[in-house]
Amino acid sequence: MKGVCSAPGDYIYFKSQVPLHKIPIGTKQWQYYDFGPKVVLPLICLPGTAGIADVYYKQIMSLSMKGYRVISVNIPRVWNHHEWIQAFEKFLDAIDVHHIHLYGTSLGGFLAQLFAQHHPRRVRSLLLSNSFLETGSFSVAIPWAPIVSWTPSFLLKRYVLTGIHDGPHEPFIADSVDFVVSQVETLSRDDLASRLKLTVDTASVGPLLLSDSFITIMDTNDYCAIPQQLKDQVSERYPGARRAYLKTGGDFPFLSRPDEVNLHLQVNLRRVGVEAKQYLVRGISKGGNGGSPS
Repeated sequence: MKGVCSAPGDYIYFKSQVPLHKIPIGTKQWQYYDFGPKVVLPLICLPGTAGIADVYYKQIMSLSMKGYRVISVNIPRVWNHHEWIQAFEKFLDAIDVHHIHLYGTSLGGFLAQLFAQHHPRRVRSLLLSNSFLETGSFSVAIPWAPIVSWTPSFLLKRYVLTGIHDGPHEPFIADSVDFVVSQVETLSRDDLASRLKLTVDTASVGPLLLSDSFITIMDTNDYCAIPQQLKDQVSERYPGARRAYLKTGGDFPFLSRPDEVNLHLQVNLRRVGVEAKQYLVRGISKGGNGGSPS
């Protein structure tokens, strides 16, 4: 495993150019990247159980250069789905963003759907990747689900990493796994426990007011930690959604297949009427066009 010491050069460059914002909202600490022209309706990226805001750095770099605004968030320490919905709404209010496009992978896709269900006026489109509609399957699969809040850190990490570490992988996918594993190592026990709690607490996505035509399903057709049956349920729920299947990419296609993923993200944003403001882009420079909420 490569570890943090051999982080990819483009990631090191990204970290030197794009600031990580940290703001307390109520009892929650939010960490996020916000890059690209502020006049553009943002695409907000929600990571899975193993991800943090950094895993979408390739999307932030590529789409911001094309005139889109990308916000990538760390899911804060919330312990149930209602708390997530409330906390995310407060976050959007705090950064003065009223309407959004949501890109969620795995758990992030589930949380995106829940938010769209409860706040339909705020969500203009959804991009779901390797996601699911209900958490019952995960709850059954983890015998210690009822005590996840008190589970030791090494057990939490072992569970998360076991799901994503089966190989062998082709080089790009192996690199994406190494990168995410190095990010998991930075998460505290409480961060991991709260994310697993969101994964195993029984909940399901109800009907959405959002039309299927404003939903894109972007799944990988090779190995993925999310069972195919759960991904099929998402496709069946939104029969009119745009399909954007990737032949390969593993659990983290945004890292292993960034060009394909970024293209599908652009296509979705154009389809739903987001107008890129490329003339406002000065390239990635210190502070960029993102900046803290004013």
